[in-house]
Amino acid sequence: MISVSYCSGQVSGDYSIFSKEYSKEIALFDAKEFLFREVLKTSDKPLKFEVDPLAAASSGELTTLSYKCEEREKEGLVLGFYGTYWNEHGVIHTGFGFKHLDREKATEFLDKIQQIIDSEQKYLHDGTGTNNIVFTYDDIDILITYDVVTKIRLFWKNFDSTWERTAFERSHRRFERKKTK
Repeated sequence: MISVSYCSGQVSGDYSIFSKEYSKEIALFDAKEFLFREVLKTSDKPLKFEVDPLAAASSGELTTLSYKCEEREKEGLVLGFYGTYWNEHGVIHTGFGFKHLDREKATEFLDKIQQIIDSEQKYLHDGTGTNNIVFTYDDIDILITYDVVTKIRLFWKNFDSTWERTAFERSHRRFERKKTK
């Protein structure tokens, strides 16, 4: 008996197929390539840049990283998404992708989420598990819920990632500290 297997995959832009459990360390490793290829646009001239993992959601589905490149006068936030998906042929694969927000957009994004959580806390707590708030920022849909703890779900491309409030607040606080340096 002869058995033949064929595997086909396509990788485009800012996401890829990946088969390991995701972590801040792996996100940092992969984000560097994303940054120098997609954001900083490298050339034959050496370029210095910093990348710092801020926080990872306990679900492993979302990691935040800050970056800074003084030579290009660029800094911002990278959201690292991770999840398992079915492709059009019914094959399960695990993928990751990166969403870039420059400094101004990152600040606006994080502040908007925080402002909504703060201003709508009573509404969220009144309907434990039933009251939801949804809005869109750029091409990310954000769903905020409360069931014992506040959870933030980010829907971007084919990713549905949960961001616990603790990880969100840690990311927000660390990003604010980084940009003041």
